[in-house]
Amino acid sequence: MKLLEGKTAIITGASSGIGKAAATLFAANGAAVVLVARRQALLDQLAAGIRQAGGRAIAIAGDVTQEQTHEQAVAAAQKAFGGLHIAFNNAGLTGHAKPLADIDPEQWSQVLAVNLTAAFLGARSQIPAMLDQGSGALIFTGSFVGNSVGLPGMGPYAAAKAGLMGLVRSIAADYGAAGIRANALLPGGTATDMAGDEGQRAWAASLHAMKRIAEPEEIAQAALFLTSDMSSFVTGSALWADGGNAAVKI
Repeated sequence: MKLLEGKTAIITGASSGIGKAAATLFAANGAAVVLVARRQALLDQLAAGIRQAGGRAIAIAGDVTQEQTHEQAVAAAQKAFGGLHIAFNNAGLTGHAKPLADIDPEQWSQVLAVNLTAAFLGARSQIPAMLDQGSGALIFTGSFVGNSVGLPGMGPYAAAKAGLMGLVRSIAADYGAAGIRANALLPGGTATDMAGDEGQRAWAASLHAMKRIAEPEEIAQAALFLTSDMSSFVTGSALWADGGNAAVKI
């Protein structure tokens, strides 16, 4: 039996990077997937590829900072696939790289909205659907930034990703007895659009014990563990998938 057979998963930030890799991996492991991001064409292409491979997928284009996007995704999961078992709240934004005193309040608010408030809005819509069926697993994509290190020019991003840990622990405390688990996945540098150019990727690789950054598929495998029954007694936790970044201080 496949690890996610009979499950339905919402994945935000699904049009590229870690979200895209997770969508493909979850579907290959039996999950029906609801793909959420802003770029409709990329979502449609991904959904079509999953269906061609024998999987089940639908695409919902929307802004994760808007409550209606999450409500629409949950409603689609229930209507098309009969319920909601997994939510991978993965969408993120690094924002402008500036020292803190040079950041405009609007820039601060935008980064927190995408990385933290959107996670709250997602969970707020997803949890009631999971309560209806008596179980569920939520994952939130954090980062080594703000949890094991601070990096120059990334104050808003670090604050948002650190804040996710409080959200995760609160959900675990509120809903653990109802069969709902919540965990954070903390990747290190990963080869996505957010990783920057070749020079920035090489610099990021130097921060890791393994002296490389991850492929999105490697982070997706860690997400698969957190969503499957292999992690049935894991909640309120942070899974480091950071190539040893937290263990090595340069």
